[in-house]
Amino acid sequence: MTALSAEGRNGNYPGKGIGQPVGVAVLGMGTVGTEVLRLINEFSGSLENRIGGPIDVRGVAVSDLSKKREVLEKFPDITLTDNARELIDRDDIDVVVEVIGGIDYPRELVLAALNAGKSVVTANKALIAAHADELSDAANAAGVDLYYEAAVAAAIPVVGMLRRSLAGDQVQRISGIVNGTTNFVLDAMASTGASYEEALAEATRLGYAEADPTADVEGHDAASKAAIMASMGFHSRVTYDDVHAEGITNITADDIAAAAEAGFTIKLLAICERLIDDVGNTSVSARVHPTLVPNDHPLATVDKSYNAVFVEAEAAGRLMFYGNGAGGAPTASAVLGDLVGAARNKILGGRAPAENPYAHYPVADFGDVPTRYHIDMSVVDRAGVLAEISRRFAAQDISISAVRQEESGEHSRLIVVTHQSLERKLAAIVDELRDIDEVKSINSVIRLGA
Repeated sequence: MTALSAEGRNGNYPGKGIGQPVGVAVLGMGTVGTEVLRLINEFSGSLENRIGGPIDVRGVAVSDLSKKREVLEKFPDITLTDNARELIDRDDIDVVVEVIGGIDYPRELVLAALNAGKSVVTANKALIAAHADELSDAANAAGVDLYYEAAVAAAIPVVGMLRRSLAGDQVQRISGIVNGTTNFVLDAMASTGASYEEALAEATRLGYAEADPTADVEGHDAASKAAIMASMGFHSRVTYDDVHAEGITNITADDIAAAAEAGFTIKLLAICERLIDDVGNTSVSARVHPTLVPNDHPLATVDKSYNAVFVEAEAAGRLMFYGNGAGGAPTASAVLGDLVGAARNKILGGRAPAENPYAHYPVADFGDVPTRYHIDMSVVDRAGVLAEISRRFAAQDISISAVRQEESGEHSRLIVVTHQSLERKLAAIVDELRDIDEVKSINSVIRLGA
């Protein structure tokens, strides 16, 4: 990361002055972009008081100029264009709001804006997860702001909390439900007994799931957010490619029922941890996977499409942030919050606290991450099978926390819950179990822990 000069830190970022307008360009006018413009118009007076000068939306870039957009009637003097670069290069633009989505094209636009001395507000989680280092360097070199609160859990103030509120603390662990679609599906399965396919169909019908839900149900969306949270929380560079991601497509109604019987709820969690090995070396881990959450944990009660982030810090202790993690209005709220900060700095001078990955902790190999397994298998119903399986666990130095066996027709259903061990050792024992003649099938393997 490019360090700021002493002159920069001492305020070599002069402001425009109280009462001066802040020129804004909005790139993209889908659901979020439309809500941003609506809120700017509706709150214009109070926003001016908070900033010290008026927000003047001077241009909007869209892909289809022929589409009618009613909100633009409130902004009769703005430029509507399909040439975003031309808008960015204008001298009267101070702040660029990027709500297009995607990675490659938005990266070009955001870099161009930063290099041109414009502050940037973006809601683009995929872009930040992939290129935060490059974009942060560009912002630092130009002495401008890069804000992205809306990239993680929309209106829930996760980025600001990690960047500012806990700046003097040491974050140990972050675990969160950061995808509303998957939480809706899992909650529907738990509350109605529906299959995964039935719950996903209902989520699609109600508009909680996209026509192509792959990014959500396979964990990709949550992985981008995990990368951002880990980078912010541990002051180290973590990208999307560093995050181990598994989705919910293999979760069955039987898994949900077995979890409930054992006192757990299944949630798709993004988990970010600071890890210290036996000789004192620190690394960080970021992962996304279905997780058995104890019913008495606050995250277990997060239902429908809501999001929640649970943070454990050295001094602050345990904190939880809860609310709408997606949708046009909540996301626009986060964008407006960032826009107020960026615009105020343009008026008064100075910059917001920048991302600072000074720690440079390495990302741990997923196999070296400690976790626990809940293994559901079908076994031959005869004496000695449980003893043989227990012997295999002991030989791998994996301690068993609980065992439950149920009659199930020709075979028995055996559920084994382990104590904490390394991921690679637990994965290895599952592979070994598959090769035992008495084990007819491994029905599911779900990790424990919030």
